Amino acid sequence: MSRVFEATIANFLSPVKDYLADQSVTDILINGPATIFVERKGKLIKTDSKFEDEGALLAAARNIAQFVGRPLDDENPTLDARLPDGSRVHVVIPPSARMGTTIAIRKFFKVKLTLKDLINFGAISLDGARFIDICVFLAKNIIVSGGTGSGKTTLLSCVASRIPKTSRIIVIEDASELQIHANHVVYFETKAANDFGKGAVTIRDLVKSSLRLRPDRIIVGEVRGAEALDLISAMNTGHGGSMGTVHANTPIETMVRLETLAMMTDTQVPVTAIRAQIGSAINVVICTARLYDGSRKVMQISEVLGVDDLGRYQTRDVYRFIQKGRTADGTIIGEMLPTGYIPSFYEEIERNNIPFPKSKFNPDVKTLEEESGSI
Repeated sequence: MSRVFEATIANFLSPVKDYLADQSVTDILINGPATIFVERKGKLIKTDSKFEDEGALLAAARNIAQFVGRPLDDENPTLDARLPDGSRVHVVIPPSARMGTTIAIRKFFKVKLTLKDLINFGAISLDGARFIDICVFLAKNIIVSGGTGSGKTTLLSCVASRIPKTSRIIVIEDASELQIHANHVVYFETKAANDFGKGAVTIRDLVKSSLRLRPDRIIVGEVRGAEALDLISAMNTGHGGSMGTVHANTPIETMVRLETLAMMTDTQVPVTAIRAQIGSAINVVICTARLYDGSRKVMQISEVLGVDDLGRYQTRDVYRFIQKGRTADGTIIGEMLPTGYIPSFYEEIERNNIPFPKSKFNPDVKTLEEESGSI
């Protein structure tokens, strides 16, 4: 069946077929039949490719919808789906899409990246990656935040792959994207309602179900609704080391975003109680960004210290990316450095005999040699 679909998709999406096969292309953005962009190395490039007309493009979109069994019509003008190779597709059709059928394809790559790869790419420093590794080992609850296309999902895949092999991990997503190296992983995916509005399975439904399936750690690919409250509750009730991503740019914005999402539930929980729960549940926030030169980097690794007496979230940066300039071709020059703040849980690092001395948090100390220990 998938081979038939692949052949059909190749036919309907023939104007972008070469880009689907091109490993250097990460995203294909179709803004109507005559305007197609691709992303390479974080930069958008307009192509000469085009569809014959709006009818041909709309036929391709409806073909995808038909295969995945989801409606795409006047009453349902948007679609989230996956191609046979795992690439994620989002579609918006007219009249909502004023320039014609609009399709975004986020490519799926079978090569699974690791924290070592991110270090080699310059996305994070060695010490920053090792500190994250330590947080995972100590079962700290982690939220990865950033804007669209900033590398949140890639980073979460790398971080989650560092979870101890003895853990049972349950992964919950709208459309499966995470690639996690682990011995015991269960993947769940949401389901849209049928033509009669029945049978929908939401992220919140799956988070609630996961709590009855003996998880050690719960990972939500993207927290964007009332499931935030359920995830926070799970983090506070014995499921340490759980993770998720949200759309936000700074640690404080991340906490406020989670608060806003948690309040979308029908449960009448006072905002002060929600803030207290979020402040105690989240231990570490990792902020990512796509910079002006197209590179994706980890900008901040911060510890969350709860809320103060006025109900304000308290965070402290442990590591931060510092830009020092730009080259003639626009490439950003900078490095991730410690801020001097020593995490409140440093005693846990010492008790577990983890070779990560306090000097690693000192911005004035430079360690040139790579110390023993794997990433």
